[in-house]
Amino acid sequence: MTTGLLTASYITASVLFILALGGLSNQEKAKRAVWYGIVGMGIAVIATIFGSKVFITEWLTWLIGAIVIGSIIGAIVANKVQMTGMPQLVAALHSFVGLAAVFIGINSALLPHSEMSSSQLMIHNIEVFIGVFIGAITFTGSIVAFGKLSELITGKALILPGRHALNIIMLCGCFVLGYMFLSHSGNWTLILMTVIAFIIGAHLVLAIGGADMPVVVSMLNSYSGWAAAATGFMLGNDLLIVTGALVGSSGAILSYIMCKAMNRNFLSVILGGWGDSTGPTMDIEGEMKAIDIESVANALNEADKIIIVPGYGMAVAQAQSAVSELTSRLRAKKKEVRFGIHPVAGRLPGHMNVLLAEAKVPYDIVLEMDEINSDFPETDVVMILGANDIVNPAAQEDPNSPIAGMPVLEVWKAKQVFISKRGQGRGYSGIENPLFFKDNSRMVYGDAKKIYRFNLAKYQLINLVINQKYLEHYFAYLIIAFHQNYQPVHEKLYTN
Repeated sequence: MTTGLLTASYITASVLFILALGGLSNQEKAKRAVWYGIVGMGIAVIATIFGSKVFITEWLTWLIGAIVIGSIIGAIVANKVQMTGMPQLVAALHSFVGLAAVFIGINSALLPHSEMSSSQLMIHNIEVFIGVFIGAITFTGSIVAFGKLSELITGKALILPGRHALNIIMLCGCFVLGYMFLSHSGNWTLILMTVIAFIIGAHLVLAIGGADMPVVVSMLNSYSGWAAAATGFMLGNDLLIVTGALVGSSGAILSYIMCKAMNRNFLSVILGGWGDSTGPTMDIEGEMKAIDIESVANALNEADKIIIVPGYGMAVAQAQSAVSELTSRLRAKKKEVRFGIHPVAGRLPGHMNVLLAEAKVPYDIVLEMDEINSDFPETDVVMILGANDIVNPAAQEDPNSPIAGMPVLEVWKAKQVFISKRGQGRGYSGIENPLFFKDNSRMVYGDAKKIYRFNLAKYQLINLVINQKYLEHYFAYLIIAFHQNYQPVHEKLYTN
């Protein structure tokens, strides 16, 4: 491949990547944007393989084989992972980018560079050091994030005594080793720095509480981009520099926006400054009050304005289709139904938006927190689907709460609030929610051990099978109740 054609390919891929990022800001253009990214990456891979610096006959077979094997593994994993597992998958993929940067950097340090002048070698070694350092932090940080999101590791922040001093000592140690590496003290300095950076990455994420995990995922995305950009400088690959810079900057901007939405200090979050309360939290008075399904259906029948607030529980239940169907039935009865989306609902930025779009919920009734918060006092019924921290009034009422100051959906201002939960447990972050104890709140519990099958052919929901998915059972049941004028409908329920 000629240099001109290679340059044209890189420019084309860069433009497509920029179009992909721009298109993802709009739900209606997101699918097209994803295809821009796919085509751009395809062009980038082909151009890099057949570029003059990589196309070496004796290695081509190995390279093509690795790409084929990796593509097959990626396709299998992507097809098997549910939307609920997407945050974990993203964290795992970030770790691959970090580990690749570490391997490439160490490999480059081990190779002879006799063709370089002393100044060129110095610049190259700086690039190696930066790439390996960021890559190592990204790798272990992403592994810990994966563990927390998969609940293999507790979501509570690990607060070690003097943790900030420990981070500073390790960081200074890395810089000293970096200076020694640049002074040609040996590659052992680079290896030791890598080990310390591994520890820093793990410790930083372990010290961040579960409530901040969406920010962590976005932050690690930024780290992986900067690691890729540093690797691009190391390899002299302009496209990798551009792509890494795009990913790194967009991830950093998203992290900042999310921190602002959560009233968090950006530097405090990434340095593990949040996650525990600063003092004793307020005592919660009262008790949780349960309500039956038919009473909820009656409340919906009498309501004119309804707001649905989805959370991670909806994703776990895979209830978005039944929620969409219920929304259609309610709107057909001339009721105003809207969705309130918190910026960090779920465990991944935009998690709820993707699920609702997948279920074909109209975009114009899906509103952000700032757009809908002022409407709760005039709302008749709020239905909360597996959300916890994003509707927690302790953020406003308890200055010692771990989420104090975090903007939340003010659902408790509505006339009636129905909370769908599997039980009385706390949310992912382990913070108690006073909303569940308020006088206008009612809990809707379910038996998650049963398997339900509903005959909803009349309403175009045929053989809806529920297994450990109580929320979908709940909404399918509400659909039946709504169309049967709220008469007892237990005869419609079949248990296998």
